Amino acid sequence: MSEPWKPTATMPAVAYRESLPIDDAESLVDVELPVPQPGPHDLLVQVEAVAVNPVDYKVRQNNDPGGEPKVLGWDAAGTVVAVGESVELFKTGDEVFYAGAIDRPGANSRFHTVDERIAGRKPTTLSFTEAAALPLTSLTAWEGLFERLGLREGAAEETGTLLLTAAAGGVGAMVAQLTRALTGLTVIGTASRPETAEFARRMGVTHVIDHHRPLPAQVTEVAPAGVDHIFSTAATDHNLAAYADILKPFGNLLAIDDFGPVEIGLLKSKSISFHWELMFTRSLYQTPDQATQHHILTRIAQLTDKGTLQTTATRDLGTINAVHLREAHRILESGTAIGKLTLTGF
Repeated sequence: MSEPWKPTATMPAVAYRESLPIDDAESLVDVELPVPQPGPHDLLVQVEAVAVNPVDYKVRQNNDPGGEPKVLGWDAAGTVVAVGESVELFKTGDEVFYAGAIDRPGANSRFHTVDERIAGRKPTTLSFTEAAALPLTSLTAWEGLFERLGLREGAAEETGTLLLTAAAGGVGAMVAQLTRALTGLTVIGTASRPETAEFARRMGVTHVIDHHRPLPAQVTEVAPAGVDHIFSTAATDHNLAAYADILKPFGNLLAIDDFGPVEIGLLKSKSISFHWELMFTRSLYQTPDQATQHHILTRIAQLTDKGTLQTTATRDLGTINAVHLREAHRILESGTAIGKLTLTGF
């Protein structure tokens, strides 16, 4: 960096000003915004690549900013160009990847600020594009498996079965990889198309079943005694009765999707535990252990550089602009995405 950043400096970004259908040209627009200034614990990152998640279109659909430009994007990789006065973990020039915070502007901009405690050093063996696909789903998968469900990393002797829904999605692909690499569990994953089934198997799923067909009969074929854990990424409310049937007594059900009231009493007779996972909780509530996410991303990078994990980036849609981001939202809203969609450069 040749000279300090000035508050008046501007940058290209993609934002939305009102909640509109994605086929409306104004649903996401190119804008010019001031370059953000890093707070005490912040990194100012020059964004090189981003990935798109369902949270992006859900925020766009349900949070109308009333005409003010709101920037989305909660997966990024780039280079640190400035640091806040209290930063200890990084320096300028470091290459980083992170998911960011839901209550701060997203990363669909040339420059972006992120708290150092929720960022990690980018895997050295991956490009910025490949790395941008990992943070949000890796954090969700890791926290879900090892914090919410209480599995132990590296405990190959712990046998059992995990049912994973939408196994070819972004989160599903990371759950499958981490479960295969770091636990002794067998993964049953749901997928409904030949291409998604094949991708799920590559990610670590042992048995693939079709989520468009009743689950209990299919699960019983491969796990007659039932499953120990369920990692539900979608349709938890629709599948709750089936989950109660499939889970063993004292089993665990974890959900990451959004839904209304459900009959949680269905889980009582088997003493099934229900868990929520939202990887934004730590940053949203400024919990004392925020730096846990820095350590998780550090571990993800190490495992990736060792070849234990692989990127889930499957399709790059081009440069970071409104046209390409609208296409990414459209694909995600259609429910046909495999792995992660990315965009690279400005």
